[in-house]
Amino acid sequence: MNRRQSLKSLAALATIQIVPSRVLGLAGQTPPSEEITRAIIGCGGISASHLGMPGKLLALCDVDQSHLDQRMKDADAEKNGIKGYHDFREVLERKDIDVIHVATPPHWHALIAIAAAKSGKDVWCEKPMSRTIGEGVAMIKAVEENKRVFRLNTWFRFKDNFYGMGVPVKQIKKAAMQDLLGWPLKITVSGVTGFDWKLGTWVGKTNLPVQPVPEGFDYNFWLGPAPEKPYSAHRTHASFRGYWDYDGGGLGDMGQHYLDPAQYILNKDHTAPISVEIDADPQDADAIGTWRRIEFTYADGCKIILDGANKDKDAKYIEGPKGWITKGFESSIPDLAKKLDALPDPDPVITDFHESVRTRKKFALNEQNGFWSCTMVNMGVTAHRLNKSLKFDPKALKFDNEDANKLISQPMRGPWKIEA
Repeated sequence: MNRRQSLKSLAALATIQIVPSRVLGLAGQTPPSEEITRAIIGCGGISASHLGMPGKLLALCDVDQSHLDQRMKDADAEKNGIKGYHDFREVLERKDIDVIHVATPPHWHALIAIAAAKSGKDVWCEKPMSRTIGEGVAMIKAVEENKRVFRLNTWFRFKDNFYGMGVPVKQIKKAAMQDLLGWPLKITVSGVTGFDWKLGTWVGKTNLPVQPVPEGFDYNFWLGPAPEKPYSAHRTHASFRGYWDYDGGGLGDMGQHYLDPAQYILNKDHTAPISVEIDADPQDADAIGTWRRIEFTYADGCKIILDGANKDKDAKYIEGPKGWITKGFESSIPDLAKKLDALPDPDPVITDFHESVRTRKKFALNEQNGFWSCTMVNMGVTAHRLNKSLKFDPKALKFDNEDANKLISQPMRGPWKIEA
């Protein structure tokens, strides 16, 4: 069997490759409580944080040889038996790898995660989960049909202090769900409330100069499903977030970090807002610009406001008819901390990915709830790209605008496509 035939055979075999015996610790093999094997696909800046994550690293993969060489060096690859790859499909052919870390730019997230799921791998995916709503739907299907475990790599709903709030999200969740603030609630995400949207950082450039592709960089493979465009250094690597073809600017970069906890706090893990309003200037067809304000509204009247211009100097992070909580965990509610201590914690969830792999139970932030917070990000990106306020049907996953609906499932270039 040649390599091409071998790759084609992965899809046919995927449905029966549920849990390898080694992953379950059968036949005397090491169970995942002691060892999970993994590979990292994408060796850019964010991949550095994946090197030290749990599990035995067996493979690194990147289309840029200089990036791959650097991560191989960082991981002491020769000593640790780590193999380097150019083509992610060759990594997926290996039967000794349990988990694929998807650390590529977002325009590759869905394709690689879906292929990994179909090849019998569990998936640890960088944010945003997907670049489009349609890709997110396909990711859910692949993960669940192939009985995979999926983790999205943003953790603030269950770990660490939540940026400028200075406390874990569960404290704010308890206040919201136990009716200390009243209902409906409004959340404002801005520099005033402790969140930097990095809008100036992720701005694309128009009239990019055409430059020679660096030696060792497979630019065509890097583009992959994205439209073919002349190489310019600013279009790739650290600054790719400034271009619609690959990401969504500051919203794509920070949106799921900021909005997933907000969704969780409001108990919206199974739905999306019904409208998104945008205040921005008209956008370039290629390069992403800034926005001033994005407002999401749910069917029950709850709102999430993204104040990119930091215009509301008196904004509170979360407020309702009975009170508010804001940056530094300041609150209008007397003895808030004491009251929260007396309230039950949110339902327990699995926050150890090894445990999810071993038990086959969903991780705390998975393909389902991660899809809905990413849908909110993609709703905002769509409104920003078109510079139009939009209505949205969370059940049909459709906008009230034909141009917006065309962005739900975008065409892919060349051989790349997502199978239905």
